[in-house]
Amino acid sequence: MQFERNAILVALLVAGLLPLVVHDQYLLHVAIMVLFYAVLATSLNLVVGYVGEFSLGHTAFLGTGAYAAALLSTQLGWPMWATIPAAGVLAAAMGLLIGSITLRLQGPFFVIVTLSFAEVLRLVADNWVAFTNGPMGIAGVPQPAWLAQAGNLATRQFFFYLAWGVLAASLYLAYRFVYSNAGRAAVAVRENRYVAQSIGIRPFRYAMLAFVLGAFLAGMAGGFYAHYISFVGPEVFRFAFMVSMIIMVLVGGKGTLVGPLIGALLVTFLEEYLREAKELRLSLFGLAVMAIVLFLPRGLMGFLTTRREMRTPPYALSRAPQGAAPADWRSQIRCALGRGGAILSGVSGAWRLGKPK
Repeated sequence: MQFERNAILVALLVAGLLPLVVHDQYLLHVAIMVLFYAVLATSLNLVVGYVGEFSLGHTAFLGTGAYAAALLSTQLGWPMWATIPAAGVLAAAMGLLIGSITLRLQGPFFVIVTLSFAEVLRLVADNWVAFTNGPMGIAGVPQPAWLAQAGNLATRQFFFYLAWGVLAASLYLAYRFVYSNAGRAAVAVRENRYVAQSIGIRPFRYAMLAFVLGAFLAGMAGGFYAHYISFVGPEVFRFAFMVSMIIMVLVGGKGTLVGPLIGALLVTFLEEYLREAKELRLSLFGLAVMAIVLFLPRGLMGFLTTRREMRTPPYALSRAPQGAAPADWRSQIRCALGRGGAILSGVSGAWRLGKPK
């Protein structure tokens, strides 16, 4: 808990200082996309990493948020500071609707149905021309008026700090959920649904909380994307965004709050670096991801956690105060044997005292 909190604070602090030292517009654009994908990966990780259900329809909430922000700003004239939270709320409502159906399913059924919902929304956006402008999308999503005279560098810096704020809010909400009773209940459901039910945890309720929160965060990311790109089309529902989110969560390490941040950073920069490879780009990217998934099945954060546990001296906890939990299996065995020996000695002594002479 303390490690993740400190790591998140350090990462946000370092990221907040980036525009002060980097003035290259391309690098700032890449940094903005890293923050955007970090929000998406964090939102998906709540479902995949903490509930244990593999959703392939998370783009439904991204697209809902993007279209909501675009329509509210172009049709109703809402300002950007209002459209992004509203996009999150509407995406959360969509998550409540979809979750009430899909979370009653498990395994491949859950995967297929969530993917179907995303595809249905893509078809709606592609064919409801009167509302979404069909394949042409919604162009000219307004940005703050003062940005027109501020210059390109100032515009990049503004959207960087806006994305930074959305990420900070997302991490705060995710942290509060994960380390709350609801988050611990969701993890219990992930580990063993039936055992969780036996101690009074209702799996559907806590899975729904994580699902709706993930939808809310993805919707805010979609609202930011609509204003930053200034265009929204049916492609926001496509599987390409879903693939990027899944890879980021798996590479960084699911079930951790820091893992999606590392995954978003590595995957985004790897995509940009391999852009020069043209036709080989996707193949090289796929091979790199396959190597990480094969050799680091728990992601980078899982690997670092394992290394930290291996470096812990086996005797460290033998000197720990009474009530402290052993760190590894060797200490657990040693502690159990010591307690068993003490119990046997006590029983033997009692038997000797009570033995007739």
